[in-house]
Amino acid sequence: MLQGFKEFISRGNVIDLAVGVIIGGAFAPIVAALTDKIIMPLIAAIFGKPSFDQVLEFTINGSLIQPGVLITAVVNFLIIAAALYFCIVMPMNKLNERRAANNPAAEVADVPADDVALLTEIRDLLAQK
Repeated sequence: MLQGFKEFISRGNVIDLAVGVIIGGAFAPIVAALTDKIIMPLIAAIFGKPSFDQVLEFTINGSLIQPGVLITAVVNFLIIAAALYFCIVMPMNKLNERRAANNPAAEVADVPADDVALLTEIRDLLAQK
């Protein structure tokens, strides 16, 4: 049981996930500042309030229906997704592209291993006979 746990913890996915959670926690104040101090004041300047909560609200039989709350949640999601994409994903993709361009080992990976080349040669000789 402990060996299985060690293997699970040793996998790169768990470590990558842990790093992602830590970076996400560190990135949260940046997104909050962007949302609370830049985007929402712009929304307040346009709509008069710093959210869409009261946009399109109506009442049915005394129940308040606020579709604007969904709009606010979607806008917040899009802001966070855009911030993550432009601040983390896009720079990491560019970095990976540069590494791949500077790594000649990537080109060598297309060459088959010696045993595969030998087996292919044997197969071709057998096919000729």
